[in-house]
Amino acid sequence: MDEIKKTDEAVIQVQEIDENTYLKQKKLFHKSFLFFLVVFLIGGSFFLGYKKGQENGGGSTGDNKVIPPSEAIFINKDNSDKTIDFSLFWKVWSILREKYVDKANLDSTKLFYGAIDGMLAATGDPYTTFFSPEENAAFKEDISGTFSGIGAEMGLKDEVITVIAPLDESPAEKAGLLAGDRIIQINGESTTNLSLDDAVKKIRGEKGTEVKLTIFRDGEEATREVAIVRDTIVVKSVRFEMKENNIALIRVSRFGDDTTEGFADAVKQAKEKGAQGIVVDLRNNPGGYLEAAVSMGSLMLPAGKIVVMEETSNGTRKEMKTKGGDMISSLKTVVLINQGSASASEILAGALRENRDNITLVGKKSFGKGSVQELIPVTKDTAVKVTVAKWLTPKGNQINHVGISPDVEVDITRDDLTAKKDPQMDKALELLK
Repeated sequence: MDEIKKTDEAVIQVQEIDENTYLKQKKLFHKSFLFFLVVFLIGGSFFLGYKKGQENGGGSTGDNKVIPPSEAIFINKDNSDKTIDFSLFWKVWSILREKYVDKANLDSTKLFYGAIDGMLAATGDPYTTFFSPEENAAFKEDISGTFSGIGAEMGLKDEVITVIAPLDESPAEKAGLLAGDRIIQINGESTTNLSLDDAVKKIRGEKGTEVKLTIFRDGEEATREVAIVRDTIVVKSVRFEMKENNIALIRVSRFGDDTTEGFADAVKQAKEKGAQGIVVDLRNNPGGYLEAAVSMGSLMLPAGKIVVMEETSNGTRKEMKTKGGDMISSLKTVVLINQGSASASEILAGALRENRDNITLVGKKSFGKGSVQELIPVTKDTAVKVTVAKWLTPKGNQINHVGISPDVEVDITRDDLTAKKDPQMDKALELLK
């Protein structure tokens, strides 16, 4: 899951602008271009835009020079190095409308959304995406912890759709999917050149239906097919239990809407029950809200400590520090991580290790996602998720595509899983005795 940035504890809202205000603000635009844009947005005649474009320019976009969006000039005349002639878009739209073999079945809304998807995909960043109404609703379900599907978080690793984390007690976990499994086919269809969002769409589905995944797993010579029956997934993000020797175990499966409150409650229980050591299990945690990681760090670190630094495109760094409320920084702590620990999980693990001497990371190297996304609603039902910054550990280390290595590396083999053994947890409890 992408690490999502929230501002003032709420996702940034985009204020709707009524038609009169819109017209007033846009007076400075060329009248003909305004006409085409308004007609386009309300579903009118796109052909008129093409005709006007033909009158004012030939549709050239200039040479292949890379033009930053901040420098591009969108007009339908005077071709130059920095000119983007938007009549090209109208021309292609018109050709499709007139020539496509099944033109009667074309959906203008889908074409429009597809154009936006293509623009964002051209950034080369798999985490900068457009959410259609359906995708936006699905994302909100994901972050809330209730959704329909197989219960596995996906990511792109070396341009291949990869399982980041099967969720606890999910159909994916029960079917045997593991973090790091590469998905080669979905229902017999190759995932080559398939975007992450499109893969998720194909894997999701109604409760009770089946999806077949062809996967490749490191260490094996052949692919295997896994059939998974979809179900409604309801996952609490924080679980607490006491282990032997007064060791508290806090399992965090995501950084969602309920995580800050759930973690605070778990820490409070650990103190009340006289915990002498704590295991924070972040394995297969794909991340979530940045603020949740900062709030959790505030309960485990002294006030004023850096949890993470955001680095923007111009190199400016913003330090995000603990807010106070430390309850357990004096307790010896082991943090469990693995290949499925990503984003906010890596932020918290890195902050704890670089700010405390009594922290040990155990497990396998983490996923390596070091970017921050901002979710921006653009209409009532749609949104854009944009990568706005990279994040660094308190000491300035960048882990994007690198990951965080554990202090004590412990693997889990297939035999361990079959025998329901957990050598990583065993090592954590051993270190805290």
